[in-house]
Amino acid sequence: MDKIIIHGGKKLKGEVVISGSKNSALPILFATLLTDEPTTITNVPSLVDIDTTIAFLNFIGKKIVKKGNTVKTYSSYKYKHIAPYDLVRKMRASILIMGPLLSRLKKVDVSLPGGCSIGARPIDIHLDAFKKLGAEISVEGGYVKTFAKDGLKGAKIDFRFQSVGATENILLAAVLAKGKTTIINAACEPEIEDLANVLNKMGAKVAGMGTKKIVIEGVDVLHGFKHEVIPDRIEAATYIIAAAITKGEVTLKKVVPRHLKVVNDKLKKSGLCIKEMEDTISVKWVKNLKPQNVKTEVYPGFPTDVQAQWMVLMCLLSGKSQIEELVFENRFLPVAELQRFGADITINGKVVNIKGVEKFSGAPVMVSDLRAGAALVLAGLAAEGKTVVSRIYHLDRGYDMLEEKLKKLGAGIRRIHN
Repeated sequence: MDKIIIHGGKKLKGEVVISGSKNSALPILFATLLTDEPTTITNVPSLVDIDTTIAFLNFIGKKIVKKGNTVKTYSSYKYKHIAPYDLVRKMRASILIMGPLLSRLKKVDVSLPGGCSIGARPIDIHLDAFKKLGAEISVEGGYVKTFAKDGLKGAKIDFRFQSVGATENILLAAVLAKGKTTIINAACEPEIEDLANVLNKMGAKVAGMGTKKIVIEGVDVLHGFKHEVIPDRIEAATYIIAAAITKGEVTLKKVVPRHLKVVNDKLKKSGLCIKEMEDTISVKWVKNLKPQNVKTEVYPGFPTDVQAQWMVLMCLLSGKSQIEELVFENRFLPVAELQRFGADITINGKVVNIKGVEKFSGAPVMVSDLRAGAALVLAGLAAEGKTVVSRIYHLDRGYDMLEEKLKKLGAGIRRIHN
């Protein structure tokens, strides 16, 4: 199993190009099931989750060609309606197969995805919404069987919380439903906007994306499209924090600064020098930073996917700070591993209390999930001595060319194959 070896204590300096957003590319790939015409998607990151999705769509019946960061899809004109456990278990986003297949085939059987290391993430909010669109649902033999004999019909759907996945799934289903669908308390993330923009390029009628109220007027047919995936705001935030934590100077290219406003505002308040241009962010450490409290929220609040990386930075700043996790349960898994570096952290329910320490010492650590893995890499970059990071397959799910990009910035990092 691969490992990452880090010799820390080096300031990061230089330029890094941010890859396309995984969380945007995945639903857009599933959206290709809504048309029989060719599609071209560019700026697709090279990640395990992308490869898993492509294999999944190939199994369903989509013909896909990936070359570099470009994915082209073609229709086989015959799709399977069953998503088996062996495929669904590999990636939670597989549940997004339900919307387009139910819309096009009027039936879909999807294996229950199960939980994950950062919380249960129940899919009942998806299923309740499909019922409102006219679907009949049963659970048999570990599969959710969804059936809409007369097709889906528009409805008013009021989510009890702003679920990104459920908003995406209902968007994918409602664009071909009969009549108007209104989503109340919709997720507002940039990835939702990106998906909606793709659907509108296909001929859908979606309005209100980026707000809590999305209105979809169903259409009869959707067409092919060409689209460039938006930059990955979580990857960008990770490199910004990496620059801060190593007291470095890094310029990020191909970013959307407004997607990072809450993170950058907090970092500016701490004392980090950040300059934002149209598609570039320059970061420079100029003085000792001051700790800042954060609480995670749905967009445009502080992102839960940046919480672990933020925790590492706070551990190395003089003073006390607090992080409150309001999005996912079990999101403090990296705490025990950070303590191996010398971090002073205590957990109290949904809150972690941090006392800054003068330095980290390198240690052998193990990754529990994607963002925890990013945090451990950041800790290794800041630590004195050698850090060995195991179970890095989690990182390969969400960070495109992580070691190469960090190495280019001057980090002492390499991957070894066991």
